[in-house]
Amino acid sequence: MRPSSLHPRPRRHLLRTLLGALVTALAALAAMVTAVPAAQADTTLCEPFGTTTVQGRYVVQNNRWGSSGTQCVTATDTGFRVTQADGSVPTNGAPKSYPSIFNGCHYTTCSPGTNLPARISGISSAPSSITYTYAGNAVYNASYDIWLDPTPRTDGVNRTEIMIWFNKVGPIQPIGSQVGTATVAGRSWQVWSGSNGSNDVLSFVAPAAIGSWSFDVMDFVRETVSRGLAQNSWYLTSVQAGFEPWQNGAGLAVQSFSSTVTTGGGTPGVPGDPGGQATCEVSYATNVWPGGFTADVTVTNTGAVPVDDWRLAFALPAGQRVASAWNASLTGASGAVTASGLGHNARIASGGSQTFGLQGTYSGTFAEPDGFTLNGVACTAG
Repeated sequence: MRPSSLHPRPRRHLLRTLLGALVTALAALAAMVTAVPAAQADTTLCEPFGTTTVQGRYVVQNNRWGSSGTQCVTATDTGFRVTQADGSVPTNGAPKSYPSIFNGCHYTTCSPGTNLPARISGISSAPSSITYTYAGNAVYNASYDIWLDPTPRTDGVNRTEIMIWFNKVGPIQPIGSQVGTATVAGRSWQVWSGSNGSNDVLSFVAPAAIGSWSFDVMDFVRETVSRGLAQNSWYLTSVQAGFEPWQNGAGLAVQSFSSTVTTGGGTPGVPGDPGGQATCEVSYATNVWPGGFTADVTVTNTGAVPVDDWRLAFALPAGQRVASAWNASLTGASGAVTASGLGHNARIASGGSQTFGLQGTYSGTFAEPDGFTLNGVACTAG
């Protein structure tokens, strides 16, 4: 009898054929899966000054310098998070570190493709966005740093540091002392001014925590110039976003960060515009005796338009302190000083001038301020 179509032998052959095809298919699939590249892992830095690049344009730095305790940060696609932050330092001194992300140049490390340093007078805008994540069980500030220097330096300590405190937790305060309040970039801030021994520091402290914000860095640069702590001929060298922890700090994170600097000047001849040319002249006539002095300061508007609500910023040499002033309101008594017009003399007409005076004390050798800015524009000496 002829075998039927259901004979066992052909069925076993068919089963082996199907199993062989399945094994071949699975092997091919495994090869395809193996060929797909794995997602790039986050980079963790535990070296005190370790750095890495994110987004192909920013540098994340661990930047632990004030403590021997281990600190590790993990760089993500858009920012970084602090994953380990051992140890603590006294809250009446400097913090233990500044883990951060930056655009520009900092201690010989420059971010890829940056156009910083850039002269302040040539920057039309510097938009930036930041989103922070805050953590409990830590004493810290969330600080956005802006660095300025008279030279386009890419290493070492810059002359002036601007700090924007987005958040403050614990018994800590900025360097120096509070010199008033100000509205900058549409927000109100406490303003602190001082020196850490290496550079001047101007701090803007938010009255309540800010978790996320987009703003123009140049608003704070212009405010700093108007207070005499920088000049339009100086350079913006870097902008940085991070944290200064005194105690603990694990869990703090910069979720996202962006920074762009657009060069292309402002309108010449308009006081207060960082691209403006000198349109003012200042004479500083003094009467000096041992330990004391007076100064009659005349501000002349050499521009074509009036200057309203004038503010003359300058820095008193070390050892000098103002005791009183007349025909102007003074912010600061030593170091960075700003004189502002009063109601009756708040305008300086084109070709006109205003005069105010001050009396103060000094130690050592007397010297005059070496520069003045009127509403952010450098003046010539009269």
